[in-house]
Amino acid sequence: MICVSIQDKDLETIFDVLDEAHVEMAEIRLDRCPQLSPEDIEELFSNSDVPLIATCRISETMPAPEAEARLITAIKAGAAYVDLEIEAPPMMSKRIRRQARESGTVLIRSYHDFETTDSKAALEALVEKCQHLGAEVVKIVTLARDPEDVKRVLSLYDRFAPETLVAFCMGEEGRQSRLECLRRGAPYTYAAYDEAVAPGQWPLEEMYQAVYGDRQSVETEPLAMPSSKSFAQRAIIAAALADGTSNLSGYTPCGDNEAALAVAKALGATVSRDEDTLTITGTAGAPFPGDSLHVGESGFLTRLMIPLAARLARGPVTFTGEKTLLRRPLTGAREMMSAFKVVLSGEQIPLTVTGKLTPGEVEVSGKYGSQLVSGLLSALPLCKEDSTLHLENPKSIPYIFITLDVLKQFGIRIDNEMEGDEEFVQTQDWGLCEAMTFRIRGGQRYKAADLRLEADWSAAAAFLVAGAIFGQVAIEGLDTRSLQADLSILDILVEAGASLSQEEESGVIHVRKAPLRAFETDASNCPDLFPVLAVLAAFCQGTSKIAGVGRLANKESDRAAAITDMLTRFGVRASIKGDKLLVEGRSLAQRCLTGTLLKGGTYPSHHDHRMVMALKIAALGADGPVETDDEQCVAKSFPDFGQIYERL
Repeated sequence: MICVSIQDKDLETIFDVLDEAHVEMAEIRLDRCPQLSPEDIEELFSNSDVPLIATCRISETMPAPEAEARLITAIKAGAAYVDLEIEAPPMMSKRIRRQARESGTVLIRSYHDFETTDSKAALEALVEKCQHLGAEVVKIVTLARDPEDVKRVLSLYDRFAPETLVAFCMGEEGRQSRLECLRRGAPYTYAAYDEAVAPGQWPLEEMYQAVYGDRQSVETEPLAMPSSKSFAQRAIIAAALADGTSNLSGYTPCGDNEAALAVAKALGATVSRDEDTLTITGTAGAPFPGDSLHVGESGFLTRLMIPLAARLARGPVTFTGEKTLLRRPLTGAREMMSAFKVVLSGEQIPLTVTGKLTPGEVEVSGKYGSQLVSGLLSALPLCKEDSTLHLENPKSIPYIFITLDVLKQFGIRIDNEMEGDEEFVQTQDWGLCEAMTFRIRGGQRYKAADLRLEADWSAAAAFLVAGAIFGQVAIEGLDTRSLQADLSILDILVEAGASLSQEEESGVIHVRKAPLRAFETDASNCPDLFPVLAVLAAFCQGTSKIAGVGRLANKESDRAAAITDMLTRFGVRASIKGDKLLVEGRSLAQRCLTGTLLKGGTYPSHHDHRMVMALKIAALGADGPVETDDEQCVAKSFPDFGQIYERL
């Protein structure tokens, strides 16, 4: 990243500068912008998507109390970074550090020597002092009089984590070090917005060309995402079972959704579509009239319908499917369904479901995921007697809550309790949940409902990652209160350092690139994010760790193997240790400067829609075209992906 230093400008002019094409990041020298009032500072730092560093050097004309007040105002308003020199008074340092921590602002502690460059040992001691003072990023800038001075400063990158260090030299001797620090892995460097005014400075446009060459930055008008198939499939089947006519607006077709509509018709429901609204007249829970169901390529639809078929059918039902579904084992399904007196003829499609779903009090393991649990929660209320379902070691809990939410909208009530240790009780972190209990009253009936289907966070994740790495992207129509597990992409991007904001009135979400650092996350509850998170990690400085690898085996492909193969082919070091994927990342700037952009070429899709989306996003950071053998498989969840991708 290239940070321009802005000084001696009023508020309107600063906003004009921030709107210019190659301004990725900016330092606002509050000590040299005396015309900015506290209100101006608040407006500036609260209304800019460009990552901003608030800097206010203490001087005779800017005493410490005034500098502190200006910095505190900027931090509270939303400054991404605050830069405080190590000479600042101790109590001021403590207050700034505390406020930065409370506001989520990255604290930079900086040291400048405008006369010389000290010894290597002294420089290392300065870095350690800054770290002791709470620095998340350390800035060391000295005057170089000869190449040895530059060498000593840059040697700091051999000792300290590059993503936490901005170290270069001033003066003509130090000119190249301003670029070299990026090559060594620094999160950002500095350029002059106007023409260089000091020896060794780079003008912004010259440095941008030196770093990125002719690479184009991603930028879009607001993009619309398809409807969430997690909600759509559940709502379609619920509407098909309901008494009366339901209207589902916001619908967008995809392979899995169309498969759900075909199943709804097979159940006996009538279905029509007018633009983005589905009208479904349900069967009021009438017996299933056939002896076979075709579930397309949808693993979720298969698991949702197995318990429902066992409840509604008059006899055995044969499930058929297509494409990757024919190779995907239904691990754990036979064991779970046998607890309800239902027999499955095999462990993958095609299979036959025999036996009547029998209610009761049953304990099952959730280690194989939430999809069959969703099917049981949908079917057991239709039984005459009550049921209690004890779920040990639950996985993908957000998807269970989506099921409960949709069922509630269609008149089905299920009580649930969650259990865990003391840490779970305090944090309510779903990853710490040890068990769930569902109390299901029998004799319930689905009632018709009108609802709008949510836009899909799984689809949005690919484009949000593209904006975070390669420029800026805006997405409309997403619900930040959603139960969708892939909403966690926002938290992951924030942890990685991306700049995120949301327009208050329109709800449009903006993400733009910022210095990206390694992140750690548990994707057990959102396995669909894994492929694109792997691409994100490849451009985050340091080693990222993504837990939940065990949840990937039975997707459209063996995603764990597919992801590591993809990264290795790209030239990214990655490995799996236990349940974690480890990815050694480099910033886009470092990859450009060191010739380590991802390797172009032809990559296997594994006929997995999520892998294809990840490959297309990765192509934006490759040294040549990235092609794959089956781009059409994205139609399973997102037929318009290619058209929207072209808008990048």
